Amino acid sequence: MSRDKDHIALSDEHNSRGIELADRGWLDEAIKEFKRAIELDPRSAHAHDNLATVYSEKKLYREALQEYLTALALEPDSATAHYNLACFLATHGPDMAIAEYKDAIQLDPQYPDAHLNLGLTYADQGRSDEALKELEAAITLDPNDPFPRHELASLLMDEGDYRSAIAQLKEVVRLEPDGFEAHLDLGICYAQKGFYAEAERAYARARELSADDLLLNYNIGALYALWDKPDASLEALRRALAADPTKVRGWLAADPMFDGMKGRAEFDELLRE
Repeated sequence: MSRDKDHIALSDEHNSRGIELADRGWLDEAIKEFKRAIELDPRSAHAHDNLATVYSEKKLYREALQEYLTALALEPDSATAHYNLACFLATHGPDMAIAEYKDAIQLDPQYPDAHLNLGLTYADQGRSDEALKELEAAITLDPNDPFPRHELASLLMDEGDYRSAIAQLKEVVRLEPDGFEAHLDLGICYAQKGFYAEAERAYARARELSADDLLLNYNIGALYALWDKPDASLEALRRALAADPTKVRGWLAADPMFDGMKGRAEFDELLRE
């Protein structure tokens, strides 16, 4: 359809009417007006953009994305078109991902990666109960994959449920014996529950895999501080400080796990160096 002046003028009228209706909250009526504007002038980028905005308000994310991309294709040099697309992606990207993962699961309920990534997206949004459910579904569908188990354990650790995390991490290290982070996290969980000997064994295995890791040595230092083994704690902390002294001293200053070490000359000297 050619962009003759009459069609453009009439398209602009429908677009303006759509904006008025959207401002009043009459979204379905606004959609009709924007669609009519586009029928009259398919190259009206602002009509596509306005339609996208209303679609996003109605949580029709796929449709909204298509309209934002159309507006950008029509005006690739428009800073506003790029800005509007960026705002949509920043605001609604995770919500759109959730909707698409749910569609994938509805089409194929036995799709472990869809459950896994839906769980991770929920976790990023702080929706822990929903995340736990989806991660557990992923594990049920593919029990030999260590990754969803480790992600579930990490979420449980964030929730303070170290006992449940230990159960998952023990299975992770069985499935993936050379996984450094799983041994590290298992040691952290054991230490939090007061199982110091078990934590020491987990850290020893982690040290075999990455002896100079900052987090490992810091947490070994914390374990021995809790266990009242100050010399071993100081030795581990020196290794951690060698990796990043500024970061480690910042952690030490506020970490209650080292309260029992405060006042010891050697520990206080580490903080000052």
